[in-house]
Amino acid sequence: MKAERGVQLAFVLSTLSSIGLVIVYVRGGDPQLEGLLLGAALGGLGIGIAVWATRLMHSPEVTEDREILVSPAEDAAGPLEGEGEAVTRRSALVRMLIGAGGTLTAALAIPTLSLGPTPGSSLRQTKWTAGTRLVSAAGRALRPADIPFEAVITAFPEDEVGSADSQTVVLRLRSGLLQLEGRAATWTPEDCVAYSKICTHAGCPVGLYRSAAHELLCPCHQSTFDVLRGAVPVFGPAARALPQLPLGLDDEGYLVALGDFPEPVGPSFWNLERGDDE
Repeated sequence: MKAERGVQLAFVLSTLSSIGLVIVYVRGGDPQLEGLLLGAALGGLGIGIAVWATRLMHSPEVTEDREILVSPAEDAAGPLEGEGEAVTRRSALVRMLIGAGGTLTAALAIPTLSLGPTPGSSLRQTKWTAGTRLVSAAGRALRPADIPFEAVITAFPEDEVGSADSQTVVLRLRSGLLQLEGRAATWTPEDCVAYSKICTHAGCPVGLYRSAAHELLCPCHQSTFDVLRGAVPVFGPAARALPQLPLGLDDEGYLVALGDFPEPVGPSFWNLERGDDE
């Protein structure tokens, strides 16, 4: 039957395309070729099922008037002509369908190997460690005098310039303006204060500073943070303050970190796994 042969060819095409997709992926991948093979695998499977359902499973019932015939006893006990062959063909198609579906499932599962390792605790830690000097984007170590009043400088850990999760904004304020409490008030040598540059809403860089209002602004969604009161959010969708980096001075007068940020940096949803209420 042409329909049956077409179903077989469609399932074979789907199976070979799925196998080809796995081979291409393992050998380094090719987006265009992978797309073609995936389309052929899905298309072959879909066409085969559609033809099978419409051409091979459709058996219209036709009734013809005829007189009752009595079969000999020896014929009545045997199988009808062609019945065994039909069952065999159907079994073969079922096996081919299972093969095509199985190889396609395997091919679709292979890319999960590219997801890489889980982040673990990397979202809770940065490159800041006790005694690490603050350096500018150009790699120059910073003293308080290097930071102009009413300005903001992006700083990184020494030897980690460009580290995305460690980028920090450093400001030097006029004496008496800061309104910090507890340990945070001791992390401001010569009225220098440092906060994570990663917005706690969606992770955008908080790069704008309104010096007159002493506010840091995230340009992505307009989240605004009060520098004087621990970078608490005063406007916009951010619900958590920017973590403050504990600062000190080394023997040469350079700004250094006293440790890592006391809270995880970045968006609040990064902390849902821990169940934090921050």
